[in-house]
Amino acid sequence: MSIITRYLFKEITVNVLLVALALIAMFSFFDLIQELESLGRGNYGLGKVILFVLLSAPGHIYEIMPVAVLVGSMYSLGQLARHSELIVLRVSGISLFNITKNLLKTGLIFTLLTFCIGELITPLSEKLAQRMRIKATDSVIVQDFMSGLWVKDGRSFVNIEEVLADATLLNIHIYEFDKNFKLVRVNHAKNGQFADEQWQLQSVSQTHFDGDTNRVQHLEKATWRSLIRPELLNVLLVLPEKMSAWNLYAYIDHLQTNKQKTTRYEMALWAKAIYPLACLVMIILALPFAFIQQRATGASTKVFIGIMLGVLYQILNRTFIYLGVLNDWTPAISAMMPTVLFLIAGLVMLYQVDRR
Repeated sequence: MSIITRYLFKEITVNVLLVALALIAMFSFFDLIQELESLGRGNYGLGKVILFVLLSAPGHIYEIMPVAVLVGSMYSLGQLARHSELIVLRVSGISLFNITKNLLKTGLIFTLLTFCIGELITPLSEKLAQRMRIKATDSVIVQDFMSGLWVKDGRSFVNIEEVLADATLLNIHIYEFDKNFKLVRVNHAKNGQFADEQWQLQSVSQTHFDGDTNRVQHLEKATWRSLIRPELLNVLLVLPEKMSAWNLYAYIDHLQTNKQKTTRYEMALWAKAIYPLACLVMIILALPFAFIQQRATGASTKVFIGIMLGVLYQILNRTFIYLGVLNDWTPAISAMMPTVLFLIAGLVMLYQVDRR
């Protein structure tokens, strides 16, 4: 590693990490404020609130890393330009291409870091955080199996084979036990929807066990009061964007085998593959601003521009993903489009700077 590469690496890395730390602190503070509303529910004390916030932090790191790279790089390069260091590099015979190549080495490190956090840490920490919170606040224990979602609800064990996006439950099996853990009734329902603080079940079959005898009762409709709520199910099911690429691939294969729609999960899989590369793109986008602005603007303006561009990237990223899911666009194109647009913008500006 050359002296110039080490110098640029040090300058950019320090500022990127400082920006990332500030953003993580901000998002964690918002999480803490939100979680304080649930403080005291069940055994959800302050210690578990803080633990939940800490376990949620890796997810925020993954989301903000490209923005942190952009803002930190713009600030660092702006300071180098302000002190004429970039000009000295260029007049010393170092081309813009070589400067960009050295900066991309730093960007590659953040790309790998983002990928590792998104693949190895975030899926595990998110699941641990949500399950810890659910268990502490609602006394519900959850475990996922190939047969669907299993939930402990008081003295009952509930098996839900499928949960739709609108929280409609399909193929519900409720196994009710008495205080001696003896099976007293089994309920099977075709589907269920939440209304008036209870579940409205359709096409219900109830099997009652009384000693050595049992009887079966069929009902067109029935109500079911439970600790399970739609919002609870939403957090139990890990969002596709929070799943690891391997789990996404396996689940897509499962859905295809059962001839189910996979667009949302394919979109999430491609986004997982493309998103870390945004760190490299942000480096390319940040470099032209150092030459264009020179001494015309201060550090605060550069930080503001960087944040606005980062917010724009996140908005475009989510917009293209949602539009892709709604309109059945090709997942790869929808996931790549925001990153490609920013890459083109960065390369065009670099070309104009190089021609000056």
